[in-house]
Amino acid sequence: MKVYTNIEDFKDVKNPVVTTGTFDGVHLGHQKIISRLKEAAREQNGETVLLTFYPHPRMVLFPEDNELKLLNTQQEKIELLEKYGIDHLIIYPFTKEFSRLTSVEFVRNILVNKIKTKRLIIGYNHHFGRNREGSFEHLKEFGPLYGFDVEEIPAKDIEHIEISSTKIRKALQTGDIKSANAFLGHIYSLTGKVSEGLKLGRTIGYPTANIVVEDKYKLIPADGVYAVKIMYKSSRFSGMLSIGNNPTVAGKGRSIEVNIFDFDKDIYGQEVTIYFVERLRDEVKFNNLEELKVQLLNDKEESTRLLNHK
Repeated sequence: MKVYTNIEDFKDVKNPVVTTGTFDGVHLGHQKIISRLKEAAREQNGETVLLTFYPHPRMVLFPEDNELKLLNTQQEKIELLEKYGIDHLIIYPFTKEFSRLTSVEFVRNILVNKIKTKRLIIGYNHHFGRNREGSFEHLKEFGPLYGFDVEEIPAKDIEHIEISSTKIRKALQTGDIKSANAFLGHIYSLTGKVSEGLKLGRTIGYPTANIVVEDKYKLIPADGVYAVKIMYKSSRFSGMLSIGNNPTVAGKGRSIEVNIFDFDKDIYGQEVTIYFVERLRDEVKFNNLEELKVQLLNDKEESTRLLNHK
């Protein structure tokens, strides 16, 4: 997959078949659009092009909204789109000036003059241009004028629930990992660096790696204990992870800590990726460390059971 951060570098692509959107999460609904995009490219002997934006439009239009969290970092989204087979990814800088383009200016200046779109495929209820004025109906009018075909993908449902990035965010924020992973079509993950913690875990037989996520917009799932897979230097391990304030141990503050099973390497300063397989329980304050040790043994046994089936 070729990645363009400057649209001026996008040239000489054969019969571009295009879609556009934020694609946060690259969930099952997005995957359906991508699948149709690839099919249409084969039909037209063309190449797939995905036009997305950075920063996320809401960050530019509503900078006071500090609550916005994203399912993907920029790098995670690039990796997922490559995995699902996109040929060309254009990451267009989203600015207030860009947001003021009318729908016809967006179509003419970007889709036609810059990308030379032959076919445009969009998701259900897609809007674009200033104040989101552009719609599928507008595109059907613009297509014949500018020489491209347009196609809308209907809403993708799972058990009659429309999939959206917003619904996946809400599921993760309430700890509903099963629903989030089902909507995503892949296991939710986060990547961070291992930093030194208080090292109390090793004193009770459960050493943990303290994970620091540098991207402040990356969504961290709800507090609690999770069965997880861990990727470290191309090797995959099983483990259990705690998110929260560690109420049994005073003064630690909110943290993300993972206990990697059968692992004893020094990985301080190293990067690891965590895959959230299932949520085990809420965070609980225990009366003492002995009670905590008993619960951690139960958590490990349950995690092992769950992860052996994944």
